[in-house]
Amino acid sequence: MNEQVDQLCKHLRLAYIADIYEEIPFENPTDSLLQLLKIEKDGREKAKAERNIKKARFLEYKTLEQYKWHKAICLPSRLDRQELESLRFIERKENLILVGAPGTGKTHLASALGRRACEKGYDVRFYRVAHLVEELENALACGKWASFRKKLDKADVIILDEMGYLPFGKEGAELLFQLITECYEQKSLILTSNLEFSQWNRIFTDSRLTAALVDRLIHHAHIISYTGSSYRLTNALSKRT
Repeated sequence: MNEQVDQLCKHLRLAYIADIYEEIPFENPTDSLLQLLKIEKDGREKAKAERNIKKARFLEYKTLEQYKWHKAICLPSRLDRQELESLRFIERKENLILVGAPGTGKTHLASALGRRACEKGYDVRFYRVAHLVEELENALACGKWASFRKKLDKADVIILDEMGYLPFGKEGAELLFQLITECYEQKSLILTSNLEFSQWNRIFTDSRLTAALVDRLIHHAHIISYTGSSYRLTNALSKRT
């Protein structure tokens, strides 16, 4: 009998029911079936979240539970911590922009929100901006631009980390602009930068392209400002005393 059940579960792709059904007390048929179906649903959702996290290519393991909120993090008036962590801005295809000095926690928050999004079933991609521009240029040069773009089109959220650390060439800037333009009102972008928008001409040499890019990013966006000094530096100095 157990072998038949295992074979049927395999045929119907009920992998999680197959692992647990012997432990469920069958006192009430409806309750027992409901428990089994919930186990299958939870197992599939967990497996999907794990696949999403792997696909996102986060550089570090960061969670919202680990995140240290402090007074130097300035949330916009229409966005509180609870609303941010609910990820409703992703449902509305709004952007999130984190601006402040290096080492203040921007990448941690962006990665943690991305991880939470993966756990909720969203398809997420994480990129350091300089690496993304390099990949875009290589894809164009190798004739793989369409396939690379198709992969990004499937994402619900794209995280662009460290905008402003390195300047781009003309071609790289235009490719990044095209990508952000095509994401406009179609998916959410989470972007971190150490530069105020007025300083973005350092990255993009074309002032008109810079203005158009900022305009698309900040429309339907929540901007979080980090006004403090580097947490990493402060933490390192405190360990020396």
